Amino acid sequence: MKTPFLTCSKAANVSNVDTCCTEKNGGLFLQTYYWMTHTGREEVGQLLPRNRWTIHGLWIDYCDGSYPEYCDIANRQTDPFPGPNTTTGRPDGELIPPYTGEPYFTPFEATGRLDLLEYLNTYMVGRGQDSWILHTHEHSKHATCFSAYDPQCYGPGYTGHEDYIEYFADTIRFDRRLPVWSWLAQDGIVPSNETQYTIGDLEGSLRAQYSATPFLGCSGPRFNETEAGKGSNDSGRTVLDEVWFYFYLNGRPQDGDWLPTERFRNTSCAKAENAVWYYERTPESVR
Repeated sequence: MKTPFLTCSKAANVSNVDTCCTEKNGGLFLQTYYWMTHTGREEVGQLLPRNRWTIHGLWIDYCDGSYPEYCDIANRQTDPFPGPNTTTGRPDGELIPPYTGEPYFTPFEATGRLDLLEYLNTYMVGRGQDSWILHTHEHSKHATCFSAYDPQCYGPGYTGHEDYIEYFADTIRFDRRLPVWSWLAQDGIVPSNETQYTIGDLEGSLRAQYSATPFLGCSGPRFNETEAGKGSNDSGRTVLDEVWFYFYLNGRPQDGDWLPTERFRNTSCAKAENAVWYYERTPESVR
């Protein structure tokens, strides 16, 4: 085993590293979050945590901000709804066969890590679909592209579950360092159906806590399509729903030794003053 290096540094050359210890498929990482007001699955008890953003996933990008996806469709594809449905996202890419089996809880059950599953069901909640589908999507699309979770890193005793468990254990490890809701609330930025916010204030609040500016994503109407933004050149969207934190790692994600870095893409939100909604959750959708 060779010494681990800071990912995306000059020293982290694939020819020079143990790829189980330092990533070969890039090394720019993202811990990503959703803000949603309801799940669409309330009738089956799939609810949102109170005063908390929910986990979208832990991702790996190449060092330039582009990214691989679905890197082991032959052996580790358990996503019922692959998106995109080819390995390149283009019609000429290899078709990704959808998973058609039973709800996929096998790794948690086989290893006795039902504590991880409980955490994910509480804080990594699906939108309009069962939460397990989000979990398997994130593993199939992203975790299979981490060289640190390559089956060969676990030796001849690999059971088919170790990488799945470690990926979600690492997702949870980074999640516990990123209390997005609380960071914003410390600066008086809380969900509201009456008050709109300026995206620069949200960026500044999170930057002060994280030491780097995350990506903030918005959906909904474009500002210049609203009454308030009529005639404006600001075409950013106006409903806050995502945040992505970028970082590098010294070594493996399993070691958790991160170095926060600036976002690799600009916000998709409107930049005008008081243009962005950070909506309250529907009361019936919260635990």
